[in-house]
Amino acid sequence: MSEEKSSNAVGRALSMLELVAESNNGLSNSDLSRRLKIPKSSASYILRVLEKRDYLQRETGGKYRLGLKLLSLTGGAISHLDLREVAKPFLSEFLKKSRLPEVHLAVLDNGRAVYIEKLEAENSFIKMDIWVGHRLPVHTTAIGKILVSFLPEDEIIRILELRGMERKTRKSITNQQKFLREAERVRKYGFAVDDEENAVGVRCIAAPIYDAKGKIIAALGTSSVVMHIDETHLPKIVDLVIKSAAKVSRQMGFSGSESKL
Repeated sequence: MSEEKSSNAVGRALSMLELVAESNNGLSNSDLSRRLKIPKSSASYILRVLEKRDYLQRETGGKYRLGLKLLSLTGGAISHLDLREVAKPFLSEFLKKSRLPEVHLAVLDNGRAVYIEKLEAENSFIKMDIWVGHRLPVHTTAIGKILVSFLPEDEIIRILELRGMERKTRKSITNQQKFLREAERVRKYGFAVDDEENAVGVRCIAAPIYDAKGKIIAALGTSSVVMHIDETHLPKIVDLVIKSAAKVSRQMGFSGSESKL
């Protein structure tokens, strides 16, 4: 195989892994070949190699999901994120006080919000479709809004143009100027809300986590069904999210004012 063909194959394999990682329900050979605009035979060859090496696993219906090999490769990097260990006690505290089904941490990576930690309440009947490594758009999620809203405006626009503004629900913000106004509100109030913008019936709240230099390094968020985060409970949950994020920030060395948090 020539060097150019090898490079193309590697590029296609990485693109497949990225597409599968961003999919909630897995992707088939046909899905991948169509999105990457390559022949099914070429996609099939690469998929067989990735499956054989455990980077992907093929389900009964023919759709592919990420395999365990990727977890072993990323586990070392994630385990060295001090933020996760520092935050865990405060995440647990938040779950007890809020009585919500889950709480999570996310960071910005290549224009996406990526979950690096998640804790679930014991015996909760509600399970949110969230997992460590899950990548989500920034314009439809509370964590995403936090992670980009404090960036310079031209950087926000660059990310929106890079990743697009797909409409997830009828409430999704799909206009750049409207999102910039939303980002202004996030900066003003210090928290963000996803009001059924990424999934119907689900509401999310998030606040920023700062490092010792005052830079936002992550977002702390929570999500549940709308009835659990309604207008009555929203102020209390927002307060808990902001205070929990502030506690983690202080542990990370941030000494700024409470108003910034």
